[in-house]
Amino acid sequence: MMNIVLLSGGSGKRLWPLSNDIRSKQFIKIFKTEDGGYESMVQRVYRQIRKADPEANVTIATSKTQASAIHNQLGDNVGISVEPCRRDTFPAIALATAYLSDVVGVGREEAVVVCPVDPYVEDDYFEAMKGLTLQAQKGEANLVLMGIEPTYPSEKYGYIIPESAEPTSPVKTFKEKPDTETARRYIAQGALWNGGVFAYKLGYMLDKAHEMIDFADYRDLYAKYDTLTRISFDYAVVEKEPRIQVQRFAGQWKDLGTWNTLTEAMEETVVGKGVLNDVCSNVHIVNEMDVPILAMGLRDVVISASPEGILVSDKGQSSYIKPYVDKFEQQVMFAEKSWGSFRVLDVEKESLTIKVTLNPGHSMNYHSHRHRDETWTVISGTGRTIVEGMERNVGPGDVIPMKAGQRHTVIALTELKMIEIQLGQEISVEDKQKFPLGH
Repeated sequence: MMNIVLLSGGSGKRLWPLSNDIRSKQFIKIFKTEDGGYESMVQRVYRQIRKADPEANVTIATSKTQASAIHNQLGDNVGISVEPCRRDTFPAIALATAYLSDVVGVGREEAVVVCPVDPYVEDDYFEAMKGLTLQAQKGEANLVLMGIEPTYPSEKYGYIIPESAEPTSPVKTFKEKPDTETARRYIAQGALWNGGVFAYKLGYMLDKAHEMIDFADYRDLYAKYDTLTRISFDYAVVEKEPRIQVQRFAGQWKDLGTWNTLTEAMEETVVGKGVLNDVCSNVHIVNEMDVPILAMGLRDVVISASPEGILVSDKGQSSYIKPYVDKFEQQVMFAEKSWGSFRVLDVEKESLTIKVTLNPGHSMNYHSHRHRDETWTVISGTGRTIVEGMERNVGPGDVIPMKAGQRHTVIALTELKMIEIQLGQEISVEDKQKFPLGH
C-alpha cells in the first residue's frame, strides 16, 4: 500500500479566467471522461492513483481556501493536511508528514511518496511511484527522486544529473532552471527533469522537520505554522542530502500550467457552447458561460470565458498572462464549496445576487451576518431551511427572508438551486459568524 502526499498549491492565475483565487487550475473540469462528462486534473490524478493502488492512503497538502473544492470534487474520504497559510514546500511537507504520523498513524519505517497534484500523466507514472516506494523502503538512500527523461530542452524545470545511466542511480548534482542552450548541454550529459516527485521513510522526514523547526507534534506545528520561515523543500533538504538516488521515468509527463500546454492535452476543440468555422486552425474554446462563442478564420488561438472574464489569446502569448491578470481587481465571481457551488449573477453598490447550487444531502454552516439581510428563493429541488431554530420544508417558489443577525442554514434533500439576494451597505465575505446547530 502506498502512502501518497499530493501537493496542491497555487492560485492558478495562468489559466485565467477559469481559475481565480479560490479555484486553482487543478479544479477546472476540462478532461473528457468515458461517460461523456468532464473531470479536473485533481479528479484525474486521484482516479489514476485509485486504479493503480485501490488501498492507497492519499493525503492532499493544501491551503484552507482549497479544502472545500477538494471535498466537493473528491468526496469526504480523502485526507487533507490543511496549511493555515502559505509557507512554501518544506513547511507544507513537514506538516503533512506530522499529520501522517500523528493523525493517520503511519509508522516511522513506512515510505511516503510526495508529488504535485496536477501532472498530466498516464497509468505508468503511478506504477513508477510504486517503484519509488519500494526503493525508499530499502533504505539505500534517504531520498529517492523520480527523474523524468526530457523530451526537449525546457527552461521550465530544474535538472537532475545522475552518476550513471542505470534505472536507479546516485545523484551527481542538481541544476537550477537553465536557458535553452544550457538545457541542451545538461541533456547531453544525461540530465533528467526534476518533476518534484520523491519518496522517503516517514521517520527521516520527521527528524528533518524537528531539526529545522521547534515543535512537539502535529497540533503544535499546526498552531505555530504562521511563524515558520518560507523555504522550498529542494533548498532545505534535497540539495543538502548526501544519500540521494534518482529513478528514471520515460513515460509521458506534462505540466499543464499554461493555456498552450493545457490545450495540447484536450481531446476536444470546444468545451461548453462554442462554434469554430472550417477556416479555423488549432483553435480551442473553453466556455463556462451560458452564451455561445463563435470563432471564425483564426489560427493558434485560445478563447476562454467564465464569470471572471474573457480571454482571447495567441497560444504562444498565453504563457505571459499573469502580470496582466494580477492587475485586475475583481470580486470572486464563482467558487466550489464542500456543499456545492455558487455563481455571482449581479453586483450593485448595496446588493449582490448569487445563484447557489447545493449537492443532495449537503448543507451550509449554521451562520449569521451582521451587516446584511438575505433572501433565498428556491428555483428547483427540495430541502429544509433553519432560521433562528425554526425549521421548514422548502421547494420551488418558496421564499425565505433572513434579517441581519439571524442564524440560518439550508439542507438539500435533492439537488437544490436557489437565488440568494444580499442587501446591505457593507457586503463582505468576512461578515460571517458560524454556530453549532441547535444554538
